[in-house]
Amino acid sequence: MDLVKPFMDLHVDRVSKEIREQCQELILSDKQIEEIMRRLLKEINRGLGKATQPEADIKCFITYVQDLPNGKEKGKFLALDLGGTNFRVLLIHLKDENDFEMLSKIYAIPQSIMLGSGTQLFDHIAECLANFMKEHSVYEEKLPLGFTFSFPLTQLGLTKGILARWTKGFNCSGVVGEDVVQLLKDAIARRGDVQIEICAILNDTTGTLMSCAWKNHNCRIGLIVGTGSNACYVEKVENCEMFDGPKDPKKEHVLINTEWGAFGDNGALDFVRTEYDREIDHFSINPGRQIQEKMISGMYMGELARLAIVKFTRAGLLFGGVGSDILFKRGQFFTKYVSEIESDKPGTYMYCRDVLDELGLEHATDEDCANVRYICECVSSRAAHLVSAGIAALINKMDEKSVTVGVDGSVYRFHPKFHDLMKAKIRQFVKPDISFDLMLSEDGSGRGAALVAAVACREAH
Repeated sequence: MDLVKPFMDLHVDRVSKEIREQCQELILSDKQIEEIMRRLLKEINRGLGKATQPEADIKCFITYVQDLPNGKEKGKFLALDLGGTNFRVLLIHLKDENDFEMLSKIYAIPQSIMLGSGTQLFDHIAECLANFMKEHSVYEEKLPLGFTFSFPLTQLGLTKGILARWTKGFNCSGVVGEDVVQLLKDAIARRGDVQIEICAILNDTTGTLMSCAWKNHNCRIGLIVGTGSNACYVEKVENCEMFDGPKDPKKEHVLINTEWGAFGDNGALDFVRTEYDREIDHFSINPGRQIQEKMISGMYMGELARLAIVKFTRAGLLFGGVGSDILFKRGQFFTKYVSEIESDKPGTYMYCRDVLDELGLEHATDEDCANVRYICECVSSRAAHLVSAGIAALINKMDEKSVTVGVDGSVYRFHPKFHDLMKAKIRQFVKPDISFDLMLSEDGSGRGAALVAAVACREAH
């Protein structure tokens, strides 16, 4: 519990003994973290091996991205970033090193399209793409496009990616097992009004790594902690038995998209899972899948906290045993509440009271507020420590003297303590002679997609 303490000491004396005891199972010991690292590394090695990859939870998909930006990329590029309930279209003009212009627009994906057919989804994307090109007067130009597609992909090349399965609430028919680049090309062709050359398909983690590497040539890991959680890293080609591309002696490395959200699907994390984790999994749209992601990411963090709060309320340990209809309703305690509650200054409960008022819990006492904050801290610290275990394992595996980790995602970006919790925990478990840095990706996977397209064009010409 050592590293959770500094943030908790100032109000922990108001936390009831019973709540502290009940929350103990949400706090990972150093011994448990070491065991998680060991199991994760074993699963990554299984994902890299030809014979073991089909059964591995962590699939370690080859991205076929072998060149990092060198800062000399120039020109106009489109990027399409699809990774959740919205997608972004970007027009990026790379000028000199570190100098670029970026225009972007966010488009919503209605629930009906998220659960409709693949044809509807890609037609919707193509229409938004064409409208965006009209708005920015590049309708007549033929532009290279980088396509960030943040769902598990089996890549067969830089411009060919087969969807392995949907995550994050999507379930479009006719897409799993298909090449999503081809589906987008078909949708663009059906319109017949714009010319786009799709140069690369990539994951948001790859985009984050590329985006950060453009500014910081030390960047070797891309991490997302947002709606979902995933990481990619630079691996030696000789360790990647699934690598199918032309072997170039000058290119010794390739980016690996781990898809580590699925870690634990085979039971490897059962020794640290709680009843709250099992309940979240049971009521999710993909029971038994993405187990690690469900313990970390923004899609589930608020609900984890809510389940604990509900249990303690029903046991009479919170709010005098009196809850509210909103509190008892699934999905109504948002992850942003966790960040807000933990943003209160020590000894004050302004944000916490705002949240509890919204939930119809105006009768909460200061002790209730302290208890609720403690529960939120246990949930978010556990998430930060799980992520840290994975990052420390990757840094140790690569064994380079200095590594920058490019990070993006709403949880990392908006949670007030996530960065500090990660920095301290990774330091504890990374080999002492390795230095590392966490770098927030400013414009993340969008610019990264354009950079992958730019690097691909640089290589092709």
